[in-house]
Amino acid sequence: MEGGELFARILQRSERPYTERDAARYIRMIVEAVYHLHSMDIAHRDLKPENLLLADASNDAILKLGDFGFAKEGNNELMPLLTPLYTPYYVAPEILSNSRYDKACDIWSMGVIMYILLCGYPPFSSQNDQLTLSPGMRDRIKAGDYEFPDNPWSNISQEAKLTIQRMLTVDPAQRITIGEIRACQWLNELTSERSIDMNSIQDPETREQLQVAVASATDLQRRTDVDLGIQIQGPESSNVAIRAAERRQQENLNKHTHC
Repeated sequence: MEGGELFARILQRSERPYTERDAARYIRMIVEAVYHLHSMDIAHRDLKPENLLLADASNDAILKLGDFGFAKEGNNELMPLLTPLYTPYYVAPEILSNSRYDKACDIWSMGVIMYILLCGYPPFSSQNDQLTLSPGMRDRIKAGDYEFPDNPWSNISQEAKLTIQRMLTVDPAQRITIGEIRACQWLNELTSERSIDMNSIQDPETREQLQVAVASATDLQRRTDVDLGIQIQGPESSNVAIRAAERRQQENLNKHTHC
């Protein structure tokens, strides 16, 4: 698609700062696409940045949802989903628990995407650079164990953080629905015009590491059923890039703190 991937556009923009209001606009378009699917009891099951495409290169381009290869009809009562298909950063805890699941798994993935759109890094990552889904990361996802560090989250509205918390609710029965998201205050009221930190990174090496991290996150492994069991395939460098970006950001923060 002419406009390319959403995250690439955000990182490349230079004409004006990327703000929380911009993030809300993109999330609203994602919500509308998922609402259309969920209204037909269809779960996308592979929501991730790679599948968020802009129709053209304009600033007000329409965001489109792609790759419906894993999409499937199903709901808790009539046709629960069983096949554990996922990309590690965006996987819902009920899928990691090998439980029956439904379209609520898409809400969790949207929560992860929204978190990244507002700060530039995922809420869950592996502490082991050699594993894209380490035991610790798996446990944190299943427990809903993530944080909103002051840098950069002190500049993000409480409404945005509350919306993410409701999306990243571990129990899918208690998780916010797509209809409730459409009606939430954050999407329907003016949000902050303050710049989001991931667009204000000036250090070239830091910016490059972040671009690599975000790009790598779109290519993470999928877990698929095969006759001999479950296999994971994909690049092993993604967490290395993300950890490097996080370390570089912290180093720069320390430099500014001591000046």
